[in-house]
Amino acid sequence: MLERPEMPAPFVSSQMRIEPPWIDFNGHLNMAYYVVFFDRAVDELYELLGLGPNYLKDHAHSTMVAEMHVRYLREVKESDTLRVRCQLLAFDSMRLHLFEELVHATEGWVSATCETMTLHVDMTTKKVAPWPTPVVDALARLQNAHAPLPKPDGAGRAVSMAKKS
Repeated sequence: MLERPEMPAPFVSSQMRIEPPWIDFNGHLNMAYYVVFFDRAVDELYELLGLGPNYLKDHAHSTMVAEMHVRYLREVKESDTLRVRCQLLAFDSMRLHLFEELVHATEGWVSATCETMTLHVDMTTKKVAPWPTPVVDALARLQNAHAPLPKPDGAGRAVSMAKKS
């Protein structure tokens, strides 16, 4: 029987550092590079799910983010080390819904959040396609591990301006 890796709840990325060119003229991490940290963390999570670097080559399928909502809560500076916490909120036969938090690696405060809806895509047709059974099994194990976690603060928020009365 194949040994299945334990699914951490939440998934926490490896420690990451800010690269000097990513600092903007305000002296903090440029907004675009927050997404780089979120993307790198998802790459690590994908390894656990069987969606790592060889998945496209071996299966002619991949994933594509269809929607993303990033909230910038606290600035980070070049000297800060970071980690990303990832929580699977839901998945179905062709999509997954993730919530991520960019956290200071040693102090634990949240700098930014990112909520995504990701599609599983057949790269030969460029159409959404069902996950293969091993990925469904891994997603189900991850969902079971994440089920006891509370709904993250900010999950499901929409961008809007409150009407002034």
